[in-house]
Amino acid sequence: MAVVLDADRIGRTLTRIAHEILERTRGVEELAFVGIQRRGVPLARRLATLVSGISGTEVPVGALDITLYRDDLMRHSIGAQPVVGHTNIKFSIDDKRILLVDDVLYTGRTIRAALDALLEFGRPQSIQLVVLVDRGHRELPIKADYVGKNLPTSLSQSVQVHLLEIDGQDQVEIQE
Repeated sequence: MAVVLDADRIGRTLTRIAHEILERTRGVEELAFVGIQRRGVPLARRLATLVSGISGTEVPVGALDITLYRDDLMRHSIGAQPVVGHTNIKFSIDDKRILLVDDVLYTGRTIRAALDALLEFGRPQSIQLVVLVDRGHRELPIKADYVGKNLPTSLSQSVQVHLLEIDGQDQVEIQE
């Protein structure tokens, strides 16, 4: 197990991403963050707090569960049943510039499912992808607009993101 991001580096990385978002967007009035359950949600909240602190304007945050949109949901008829999480988007996404947030971008299948789920809530002006870690190995043509760290990995490795809100600590590690 190798730690690639500690708490300080995660904090600096999220601050950099918040500044990049503000540099690339013209105003925050139409922005909204939507985090993908589980670890995308606290990351979205942190980014919204940072962007709001810098801009002086509050940016809404929502939580999106993609369980029922996954393409592997019914691939195995025997085994543990999926746990359906909670979607909480208390604002209209119509004509908003959505910043979809997840912890790790890998094959792209989670993001594809998230796009399907999100579009059931309305028609945003645009959707941009924010990820803390991009580890490569894409199966679908999906690319993040904002990346905290590009982390080349082998297929046998896994990237584990631990966040204070869920795991009691901030840390990103590679496991063999």
